[in-house]
Amino acid sequence: MEFKEREFVPVLFGGDINTYSVARAFYEEYQVKSWVLGKYMSGPSCYSKITNYRKNPKMDTEEVLLKAVRKLAQKYKDKKVLAIGCGDSYVETISKIKDKFPENVIAPYIDHDLMEQLILKENFYKMCEKHGVDYPATLVYSRDMGDNVDVKFQYPVILKPSNGVDYFHHPFDGQNKIYKLNSLEEVKKTIEDIYASGYSDKLIIQDMIPGNDEYMRVLTCYSDRNHKVKMMCLGHVLLEEHTPLGLGNHALIITEPNDALMEKVKNLLEDLNYTGFSNFDIKYDTRDGKYKFFEINCRQGRSNFYVTNSGFNVARYFVEDYVYEKEIPFKTAQEEYLWTVLPNAVAFKYVKDPEMKRRMKKLIKEKKMVNPLFLRGDLGPKRYLRLVKGHLRQFSNYKKYYS
Repeated sequence: MEFKEREFVPVLFGGDINTYSVARAFYEEYQVKSWVLGKYMSGPSCYSKITNYRKNPKMDTEEVLLKAVRKLAQKYKDKKVLAIGCGDSYVETISKIKDKFPENVIAPYIDHDLMEQLILKENFYKMCEKHGVDYPATLVYSRDMGDNVDVKFQYPVILKPSNGVDYFHHPFDGQNKIYKLNSLEEVKKTIEDIYASGYSDKLIIQDMIPGNDEYMRVLTCYSDRNHKVKMMCLGHVLLEEHTPLGLGNHALIITEPNDALMEKVKNLLEDLNYTGFSNFDIKYDTRDGKYKFFEINCRQGRSNFYVTNSGFNVARYFVEDYVYEKEIPFKTAQEEYLWTVLPNAVAFKYVKDPEMKRRMKKLIKEKKMVNPLFLRGDLGPKRYLRLVKGHLRQFSNYKKYYS
């Protein structure tokens, strides 16, 4: 693999597929090697030739992250250092301390006050109401409500933390990313389990929108330093992960446009004076024909290579906006591409819609498909073995958890 010297250095915080997807975008566009700073030696960036991987169990804390940024800023004092979060806790920490970064460090994020508002789901829903963006029927539960859980919609319901960052700082046995609950008794027990862990923020209890994974959508946007939306890429999710802590993570996506839906989100982001990547989870509700929004992530999503694969390289937006300070034209993704982290046999077994299977076959035949983890030239023995084990594990994961 060949690398080039550039006037910038990407520094990616995290350890999962998000970091590797962004590192691959930087490599493919600029032939640069990215620094990846995570908590543990795990994930697809580990042992990669396109990353310099360093670990510290406290990497997402203010003190450790700031020290790491200052060290790299000094090492590359003649370059721009791009500090990019690839997980919620890293993004929040960067936003909070970015004013303490050296002058040659670029942190392309909104101010922490706005981020604090957006990462709380109940605040996001208030903003959705203002802009006519639909979301599921919702009960916001706080600890002081006790047993007063007055759910107005039918069971089963969905329960999840309003503050996902704080929630995962308090692990406990049986912890899930989200919960599908079938009765008031299950709701009350889950509430007690969550608060017993030390989590103290609000919980979201929502109407469960019917339909399998194929009713899901994911929308990724980029807003430039002048708060104007410059890119929007909508993906039709065909399969998600179904392991307890991976529930809701995307596993199979086809890019497809929906201009009316994207226009609403464009107006919302520009009204907020938003900056940087944003990522939305959405589900189509057959009961009323509306697309319901679940949350905003103030970063590129972990499946962000579906955007790069569709012709909108995520690294290019960081660099052209902040390093070269170019004017970026507004574009939306209109062509179909297939993104997957699954073996084809798993994908075709668990996707139900025959039309979607036909589209998948067509895109594979046209070589418009990518698995971001398997980059030619970056398959050394250690990394390749880890990837293959994880890839094959998908057969047993879906057999055990998919229903």
